[in-house]
Amino acid sequence: MIRTDEIIIAGFGGQGVLSLGQMLAYAALMEGKETSWMPSYGPEMRGGTANCIVIISDKKISSPIISKFDSAIILNQPSLEKFEKAVKPGGFIFYEESTVLEPPTRKDIESFKVNAIEEANLMEKKQVANMIMLGAFLEVKQLLKSESILKALAKVLPERHHHLIPMNEAALSKGREIISKLHHSLV
Repeated sequence: MIRTDEIIIAGFGGQGVLSLGQMLAYAALMEGKETSWMPSYGPEMRGGTANCIVIISDKKISSPIISKFDSAIILNQPSLEKFEKAVKPGGFIFYEESTVLEPPTRKDIESFKVNAIEEANLMEKKQVANMIMLGAFLEVKQLLKSESILKALAKVLPERHHHLIPMNEAALSKGREIISKLHHSLV
């Protein structure tokens, strides 16, 4: 069966929105999938709005410009307000608990509240919150292997920061663990 996943990742500049999308796209390429990564950000960058569209498919991608998504990874309230309606019925929203004060209201999608910033602070490295969100997303969507994400991270992360890869790996695992516990408590 041919599978295509269309994902929007959105938040403030500086939250790792674009690098998260790059990691997904690079990991997809490493696994032999077709992919598209299309960033969009305001002129103010850090602190302004940023989003990117990532498409991962088993077949050629006809256009990177889309307006409806299978999944949304949302890191702030303005992004939820902008993109909640754009998630296809039956789709998924993963949102940061501390920055999204009014959670998604739709009943035709599945929503996952992730305390990524809190967990990143416990790890004493707030910059890994995006990796925690990515781990949560991948635990549910099962699109790519963690090994591919870590190889992609080495491409996205400047070499002077490669010593942070083990911490990012731990953050990815933490995100998976958060969702596993959530699913376990729902059963």
